[in-house]
Formats: sequence, structure tokens, C-alpha cells
Amino acid sequence: MVGVDGVPEPHTGWTFLTSHARVLATIADNRTARIRDIAARCRLTERAVQKIISDLERDGYLSHTRQGRGNTYRIDASKILRHPAEADLTVASLLSLLIRDEAERHGVVRQVGSDR
Repeated sequence: MVGVDGVPEPHTGWTFLTSHARVLATIADNRTARIRDIAARCRLTERAVQKIISDLERDGYLSHTRQGRGNTYRIDASKILRHPAEADLTVASLLSLLIRDEAERHGVVRQVGSDR
């Protein structure tokens, strides 16, 4: 749902994916996405997205380079997921699942790790 001001309303209740996974998948889909756009797509505040990006960068899952007024992000797809139950899964395997689903919904075929 979209609020009166055009900003998506936040989701309440539990979900299967964490906000960190959603932000990472959004960045994988668009390596030059702005914080504002990531927040809108993930239904998070810009401040929450900034904290998540900081978490992901601190732990080596994500890095960025400044390009003009924006950022270009790089995901380390070889990193292992953090939870012990997923200790044999990489970021690439997670993103492959998420991006494939998104692509199928929009009729687009794209490989994980390919840059735009």
C-alpha cells in the first residue's frame, strides 16, 4: 500500500526475509540505487537503510565507491551467510533465489553477479 504522500506504508508483523536480505537484493538488482529508492522498495526508513548498509559494509558483504553524487555498490557474493544454520550457503545462493523470483515476476532473466 502507498500512503497519501506517495511513500509506501511500512509492513507490520513478521516476514520470512530480513530487512538486510531485502536491502542486499535491492542493491543486487540496481548497484547504483539511491538510499531513498532502496528505502521505498523495501518499505523501510532511509535511516534504517543507512544502518543496514553500514552493517553489511562493516562485515564485508558490501562495499561502495563514490561516483559523482551517488554510490556504486559491490556485493561480495562469495561471503557465507551469518546464521549457523546457513553456514554452507553463500550470498550468491541467497541472491540467486531472490533475483530469480523477482525476474520471473517481471519476465526478466538475469545472472547473479552480473553488473549493470
